[in-house]
Amino acid sequence: MQYVQVMSQPAKSSRTPATPDTSESVPGGRAAAQRLRMRRELAAAAMELFATKGYEATTVDEIAAAAGVARRTFFRHFRSKEEAIFPDHDDTLIRAEAVLNAAPAHEHPLDTVCRGIKEVMKMYAARPDISVARYKLTREVPTLREAEIASVARYERLFTRYLLGHFDEHAHDDDANDDPLLAEVAASAVVTAHNHVLRRWLRAGGQGDVEAQLDHAFAIVRKTFGTGIGAGRDTTARPAPAAATAHGEVLVTVARTDAPLDEVMRTIEQALKEHS
Repeated sequence: MQYVQVMSQPAKSSRTPATPDTSESVPGGRAAAQRLRMRRELAAAAMELFATKGYEATTVDEIAAAAGVARRTFFRHFRSKEEAIFPDHDDTLIRAEAVLNAAPAHEHPLDTVCRGIKEVMKMYAARPDISVARYKLTREVPTLREAEIASVARYERLFTRYLLGHFDEHAHDDDANDDPLLAEVAASAVVTAHNHVLRRWLRAGGQGDVEAQLDHAFAIVRKTFGTGIGAGRDTTARPAPAAATAHGEVLVTVARTDAPLDEVMRTIEQALKEHS
């Protein structure tokens, strides 16, 4: 499986990517910030009621009243009370897609996907106390757990489409039909690695260096899938084979000037092995 460079395209979503701290001075930023603030207030009210009254006993009217808004305001932001427990996923999905669309040409597609899903971890890490409480609640309420699984599936579909869009159609023999399978498995591996680290972090009360844990998990995914899916998507010249003198006194390798340092080091290490 190989990937090639694909020119970045605008996000398919018509919505403007928003971040939790959207500046109100930016055109449209104030409305986005107010929308997110209201969604979070409704989510906080829902969380408190679910914890005190129980999920099944809590109504939408009670959530709206606790947040100081009308029932119709609640339904402008959420379709159901279980959606209110995950107020940030829509915006986070947009930010993850923006990461994919802005990926540099030299970056391996798997690395891009790993950076994309880090937006999800940033969402949880921004409010550890709420994230931990929500984790405990979803463990107790099957309906909320199902809603969470549906949210995870949206990220997997996004990353699968992205990986599949970077296959080199000329690099296959007769296995091109395996592309959808390989893209889905690789995307699932990245999401699974992320969720494993996330759950461990939440069980620890939101404590620990989650960034380092994520990088370690992604390194395992890259080691497992990196060889199979190719060294990158750049269609420019690959590092040239190593050349050495007859006595092995000099070793020469060639790499792109924009190649990441780790890629250059791998090229050198491989050349040394071949000519040792």
